Amino acid sequence: MRFLSLALCLFFLPSFVSAGEVRIKDLVEFDGVRGNDLVGYGIVVGLNGTGDGIRNAPFTEEIMSNILERLGVNVTGEQFRPRNVAAVLATAELPPFARAGSRIDVTVSAIGDAKSLLGGTLIMTPLNAADGLIYAVGQGTIIAGGASVEGDGASVVQGVPTAGVIPGGARVEREVAFDFSALGEIRLALRSPDFTTAGRIESVVNAAFGRNVAQMLDAGTVLVHVPATGLSSPAHALGMIETLTVEPEQRARIVVDQRSGTIVVGEDVRISRVAVSQGNLTLRIEEEPIVVQPNPFTDGETIVVPRTRAAIDEEPGIGMAEIPDTTTLSEVVAGLNALGVSPRDMIDILKTMKAAGALHAEFVVR
Repeated sequence: MRFLSLALCLFFLPSFVSAGEVRIKDLVEFDGVRGNDLVGYGIVVGLNGTGDGIRNAPFTEEIMSNILERLGVNVTGEQFRPRNVAAVLATAELPPFARAGSRIDVTVSAIGDAKSLLGGTLIMTPLNAADGLIYAVGQGTIIAGGASVEGDGASVVQGVPTAGVIPGGARVEREVAFDFSALGEIRLALRSPDFTTAGRIESVVNAAFGRNVAQMLDAGTVLVHVPATGLSSPAHALGMIETLTVEPEQRARIVVDQRSGTIVVGEDVRISRVAVSQGNLTLRIEEEPIVVQPNPFTDGETIVVPRTRAAIDEEPGIGMAEIPDTTTLSEVVAGLNALGVSPRDMIDILKTMKAAGALHAEFVVR
């Protein structure tokens, strides 16, 4: 009996930890406690000749002209071709309850043909939300995510040098108008909706307060009545609720990544008694053309004679292997490992077992 090695990128691990309890704050999103996405268009300067080519990115020249004119430099009608500037899109997330003056991280990505943003500085860039208003302003030195080296005959690129981050690179200028203290009810939205988990959250919250303060509305929502908690504000109520722990319930699931050959098996996966046979069929075609030339000093012509060799190779495979009924994850792993096949073949076997009705789990292919 041969067992698959973990080094072959085949991992049998629980896809969700359900054996222990998890804090409610790690299972739900609180209604009203959310961030907001920000985006802005700006320019990066100080690049070492790796910026945008103005011919291919005319918008870079336009924004440079606007910035210089605002600084009192008249460049109307002038022709300049700087190679140390690049047009970028700056993105950030405004966290919940962010106050004016606080700082947030900024991600910067080139939108032109710049080769690298390494060493560049983002010039004052307004960051807008979906409502069109400016909530933050970004500026600072970029930490690029890679490096590139180029010569006359070769070039090497490591990572992504055309994108980077500025830690604390944006200052919040506008606060989101939201009166959290006036909420009379707060909804707890489960990240993975499940009736059992929602029911357990309802029971744990009610038991913690000693009265009915929580009500399960559906598989993804639990409603908390703030006045019934007896606490002075919704913030105090959530501060107590988010640290409570429950044991989440998840569906049995197998996740397969076909690109890397990774298989993740959930704890609740079960396999019915089934027999499996697997083999490989390889088709091989080789082209070896032969060039035939005429004899010297004759009137013949050179021709190419095709020569093809085709073969079909069929490996013996694993024969018929029986996998018995399984009740635990360890038994599932042992039964699948007993097949002694590669991770790629294991993916096909699991898919076929699912089609045969012997695999009792949700099969997810990414």
